Amino acid sequence: MEKTAVLLVNLGTPDAPDTQSVRRYLAEFLSDPRVIDLPCWKWLPILHGIILRVRPRRSAKLYRSIWTDSGSPLLVYGVRQQQALQARFAGTGIKVVLSMCYGKPNLACELDRLHQWGIRRLLVLPLYPQYSSTTVGSVWDGTQQALAHWRDMPELIFIRDYPEHPQYIAALIQRIRDYLSENGIPDRLILSYHGIPVRYAESGDDYPQRCRLTTHAIEQHFPDLTILETFQSKFGREKWLAPATIDTVRALAQNGVPHIAVLAPGFSADCLETLQELKQENARAFYEAGGQRFGYIPAVNDDARFISCLEDLARRRLGLTSKPVK
Repeated sequence: MEKTAVLLVNLGTPDAPDTQSVRRYLAEFLSDPRVIDLPCWKWLPILHGIILRVRPRRSAKLYRSIWTDSGSPLLVYGVRQQQALQARFAGTGIKVVLSMCYGKPNLACELDRLHQWGIRRLLVLPLYPQYSSTTVGSVWDGTQQALAHWRDMPELIFIRDYPEHPQYIAALIQRIRDYLSENGIPDRLILSYHGIPVRYAESGDDYPQRCRLTTHAIEQHFPDLTILETFQSKFGREKWLAPATIDTVRALAQNGVPHIAVLAPGFSADCLETLQELKQENARAFYEAGGQRFGYIPAVNDDARFISCLEDLARRRLGLTSKPVK
């Protein structure tokens, strides 16, 4: 087989939970026009003159609240995903590599290493189950920018998303079942997805529809659960997808709903937005508004079913014989 690699790509993380590292990470992240599409002359003075002077210190404190002895949870789980998928391709000669759009391991650097290795077939697999121009679009841009200077271009295979993949859904379903068996049936199950500005959706980003596919697939397995779809992590002043997760959590508590559980199907690995924003901040808001029981259901992380999803996606697109799903 010609030299082939599967490149897993996630968002990214600071190198450390300190102000300097977070500032460097946010500067890269928030400079991406896929994330903030305002004209440079308008946005960059705000970013460098206000946001990067104030936000890094506050964000560093939040990162410290979820940092582990092994480092950033997103990177820890990303490495586990890469290692688990590499094991599935043992004996094939296929190399599985992890990279990030922002921070390390850097997407362009990992592609350069693959170039030096002599790659001839490249399958790019974003770790975002639902497409959005703000996430998968950035992976596409970063890949194209890196390859633009190669004279010996590899065959490029790009996976857009997989919101209904049976093994991805199976991993989510098992997470929910584990919660139900340990904690009982919640009065509401909230499926919280990362939000985007409404303007992006109105101009063609089909992210809301891709999220709905995942929500619908989950609903089919739990007809007796009351399931709500919400959106989190609003940034800036313009209108974002609604309803907002934190507003929903508060309203449920204020209306006397005692027990809720929250799952974030759009995140393939636990990170700041799940472990701090949902598990800590939203839980606090729920209890302060009078709620009695808040449960956070972990992301799919390195669950074997999710690894089977990634393996199946790669095998099918590379034209390899599919292995029986375990």
